[in-house]
Amino acid sequence: MILVVGGAGYIGSHLVKELVKTEEVVILDNLSTGFRSLVDSKATLVEGNLGDEAVLNEIFLKYPIKAVMHFAANSLVGESVQDPYKYYDNNVGATLTLLNTMLKHDVKNFIFSSTAATYGIEIGESHDPETHLIPIILQHLLGQREKISVFGTDYDTEDGTCIRDYIHVTDLAQAHIIALQALLTGKKDTAIYNLGNGKGFSVKDVIDTCEKVTGVKPTVEYADRRPGDPARLVASADKIYEELGWKASINLEEIIESAWKWHKSQMN
Repeated sequence: MILVVGGAGYIGSHLVKELVKTEEVVILDNLSTGFRSLVDSKATLVEGNLGDEAVLNEIFLKYPIKAVMHFAANSLVGESVQDPYKYYDNNVGATLTLLNTMLKHDVKNFIFSSTAATYGIEIGESHDPETHLIPIILQHLLGQREKISVFGTDYDTEDGTCIRDYIHVTDLAQAHIIALQALLTGKKDTAIYNLGNGKGFSVKDVIDTCEKVTGVKPTVEYADRRPGDPARLVASADKIYEELGWKASINLEEIIESAWKWHKSQMN
């Protein structure tokens, strides 16, 4: 059985939907940013906090856990600058509690997933408040937001806006499953992989692609930079391709097309 921490969240829920096809899964999630409705019916949900040692011990005693996959880290750059203690408490302190509990129960297969990028849709992204670029743009194009705010136009990039590496969440889920199998079969005992398309797109690129896909022209407002935002975040996935044979297969336009379809479906 696999324990997925944060398995009711956006990325974790996609991973679980793929993982239950081959493994029994138990999810630990406090539902602070996750949704009970996203939990696959084949998985078992335990509602609780990552850093709650009593809850963790109960899970490891009740279920034959052979590996843990961690999707419960906080990942908003701006918020981490404004509230560093929250991020230290969850990402460091609570994760150490999880690792110590794993060792206590002799479970040594562990995958930690952390990102501040933006993902495509199968299940749609739903955050309150929404912070990810593609959903924000599409909400605006559906008339749910007055405008799109672009934070910073003076970065050291081709058009002055931040560049990020976009990957479809289904591609992401498959990468984690391939990594898990490599651990369980002994093909790998430790590794660090970057996941991405390896090609960055600026904020303006994404806005333009959304306009192309939807046929709707956005209203854009340019504002000052946000604290903590780097100019470029682009991942090379060469290592995981060479060692495990994974690479992203869904491009930016396809990511936005599937996101647009999901957002429109929520209007009905």
